[in-house]
Amino acid sequence: MNNKIGRFGEGQVIRLASCIALAVGLSACGEAEKPIASAAPSTSQAVLQDGAASNSIDVWPALEPALPRDEQVENHIADLLARMSLEEKVGQMMQAEIKTITPEEVKQYHIGSILNGGGTFPNNDKFATPDDWRQLADEYFAASMDTSDGGVAIPIIWGSDAVHGHNNVIGATLFPHNIGLGAARDPELIRRIGEATAREVAVTGVDWTFAPTIAVVRDDRWGRTFESYSEDPEIVAAYAREMIKGIQGEKSSEAFLDGHHLVSAAKHFVGDGGTTRGIDRGDTAVSEKELAEIHAAGYITALESGVQSVMASFNSWNGKRLHGHKYLLTDVLKERLGFDGFVVGDWNGHRFVDGCTVDSCAKAVNAGLDMFMITAEWKALLKNTIAQVQSGEIPMSRIDDAVSRILRVKIRAGLFERDRPLAGKSGILGSDEHRAIAREAVRKSLVLLKNNDQLLPIDARKNILVAGDGADNISKQSGGWTISWQGTGNTAEDFPGATSIYTGIKQAVDAAGGKVVLSENGELKGDVFSNGAKPDVAIVVYGEEPYAEWHGDIASLEYQLGSKADQELLQKLKAQNIPVVSVFLSGRPLWVNKELNLSDAFVAAWLPGSEGAGVADVLLTDADGNKRHDFTGQLSFTWPGQVHQTVINRNDADYQPLFAYGYGLDYTSDTQVANNLNEDGESYVDGKLEDAWLMVSRPRAPWKLYIEEEGTDLQWVNGNLASSADDNIVVASIDMLSQEDARALTWKGLRAGSVVLHTQKPQDLSRYLAEASALTMEVRVDEAPAAAVSAQINCDGTDCSGALPLQNTLSKLPVGEWAEVSIDLQCFAEAGADFTKVSQGLSLHSEGKLAMAVANIKFVPGAREQAQVRCGS
Repeated sequence: MNNKIGRFGEGQVIRLASCIALAVGLSACGEAEKPIASAAPSTSQAVLQDGAASNSIDVWPALEPALPRDEQVENHIADLLARMSLEEKVGQMMQAEIKTITPEEVKQYHIGSILNGGGTFPNNDKFATPDDWRQLADEYFAASMDTSDGGVAIPIIWGSDAVHGHNNVIGATLFPHNIGLGAARDPELIRRIGEATAREVAVTGVDWTFAPTIAVVRDDRWGRTFESYSEDPEIVAAYAREMIKGIQGEKSSEAFLDGHHLVSAAKHFVGDGGTTRGIDRGDTAVSEKELAEIHAAGYITALESGVQSVMASFNSWNGKRLHGHKYLLTDVLKERLGFDGFVVGDWNGHRFVDGCTVDSCAKAVNAGLDMFMITAEWKALLKNTIAQVQSGEIPMSRIDDAVSRILRVKIRAGLFERDRPLAGKSGILGSDEHRAIAREAVRKSLVLLKNNDQLLPIDARKNILVAGDGADNISKQSGGWTISWQGTGNTAEDFPGATSIYTGIKQAVDAAGGKVVLSENGELKGDVFSNGAKPDVAIVVYGEEPYAEWHGDIASLEYQLGSKADQELLQKLKAQNIPVVSVFLSGRPLWVNKELNLSDAFVAAWLPGSEGAGVADVLLTDADGNKRHDFTGQLSFTWPGQVHQTVINRNDADYQPLFAYGYGLDYTSDTQVANNLNEDGESYVDGKLEDAWLMVSRPRAPWKLYIEEEGTDLQWVNGNLASSADDNIVVASIDMLSQEDARALTWKGLRAGSVVLHTQKPQDLSRYLAEASALTMEVRVDEAPAAAVSAQINCDGTDCSGALPLQNTLSKLPVGEWAEVSIDLQCFAEAGADFTKVSQGLSLHSEGKLAMAVANIKFVPGAREQAQVRCGS
């Protein structure tokens, strides 16, 4: 039987994997049903119910602590508490970032924990060796145990985001991100990955990994979707159990926290994957029943496995921030669910609690937060927290409870005995054994969405063209949380021992006697395959650029919205009648109907990590033309068929995906996917035009940030800091509300110049002009303009750009304070901007000296009437 998957409403759509007809027409099933985990019914699109406005403790299971009470441990805790001063106790509740604290300060202030944030390294050296990490860990430990000032010796605990391997360290094994692992449907593999990660972290002397993320994602626009195993709580629950066991060891066994196994953290409690519109750190507006059954499913199994720390979430639940939510942190987590470890905050997350600031938040402590994750302001927070205890605002009993929990974990983990059998050992980080596990995980994570005429597997003895900017790009295939926080700014030299997808393909083709050529743009020069032969097949590797939390949120699921470079590459190859295999790198399902229509085969490869050869293992045959490995991956996230299906999850009432949850072909499948899938990428949702984001945390595709000076080429701001040749213009990433969510712009005034949001392909933004939009941005003036400043919207041609004076507006803003500036788009049009072909969505041009910062730049429909800068004003 030759089944087809095609347009909705045209009688062609069926989900083969589960034999469920999705539209009128075919109702038979051409292959055996594959096992799919069950899920609790979703209410993701429903109004709040089941007592969302009130607390319903009965919807949560009643659990006992995972580990039996150990009187020897408890007596040790009591002895330490009795000898500790208030200052020492509150010091244990502080976790400072290593860039902001020295070992001497750990000793002086009796600090209990440190962390390295994403992109932070010992000695600020990206290429710090594992031994550099260990040496710094030893220095912090020695400082924490130094009692020369009469204090109590309490070992420090170092935490690190090892979320897909020890991803902060050059040379570590990088496993596929969680979204790919979810497609593998292999809990036992997850345990082995946890064990391998713990060993590699232990080598560097770090005691604690902030993993796993056990979010259940409901809206794939969320920038952390790739950190989730599935939209299905059952997969998340099964994986959480095994990952915790892998990292920490089996509870109550000799392996538990034995130095080969480390302290784990389940995060982020709770509901981080359920925020409205997928906005990171937003509000999760769901009932308590849904919160417990869907979003907390992984916490139940994590707690049963003995997880020793839980990280509080940035998000709110029905309007109340989790960092200050006593009911959820104390009544539910600690009492109802029996958690006897400690609750750690997320990066300055307490600052968002009502009435709190980054350096003062008694509400979080009273709610049940045991350890603050605090950056540069840790001294002020320490001082203020001590004062709040002295004043009675924070009860001493709450401090003793928090410190007891921290001490309990440190004692269980053997930190007092300095039991670190792997610290400094060679041959473990990036070992062949660990890379083999990662390569296996890559193979199992691949999901075959389309394989028309059974193009795959490719005979490795043939002439093969490899194209696309992801083919030989380990940084891109590894995604966010890779060496740097966002996974940006990395090069091939940063991945010793790793294998790109192209390298894996070349190894397989060379071994089979075939011919392979790499050409990123798909163009071939000369007679590369000899005798004028063209490629028998093209493997095109492309997809999302790396991103991580906050910066990764998107407004539309359309892939390459406004910039269809990869679609154009596929079209070029198809025009030459070359069969095309798309290998799609992404951290979430995206609307790729246009790319699917141009592909004969399509593989969802997610973010495979350092072992790109795992992709070649499945795509290519051996030297005898036999398959080496088959596709086994199944979608753990639903794949949308229409661009507005931003919330689409298994068991939704109106469930009409393109590829349903559980879908995944293999080499026995004869399914044909139609090449005429709906290509209407209209970005209106429910009749409303979405905001056009130019820069929210970072420039949003298709826009990139550049420095522009007359007589020089545009200089791309790729990374956290960029400047013109003599520092006339400097652009630096800074924090406004969260990490690196704004840019500081400085003009020395040596000559005129601009900072621009530019796109290679002009954009038609005339709809925003027609819908009374305004350009809005957050602005902080640090040094008032000394000469003329303008805001411009430009195109590549002549007589089609519009500039508006901005010096007066900026001069009126209070120095050093953030304020919103909004400009009626119609004013740019009246000044000459042609909105049908915009190449610079915003250019900030200064003729002289100026220092300012900007964030959250976007076109907002319907905001004209509220704009501060109006035409003629």
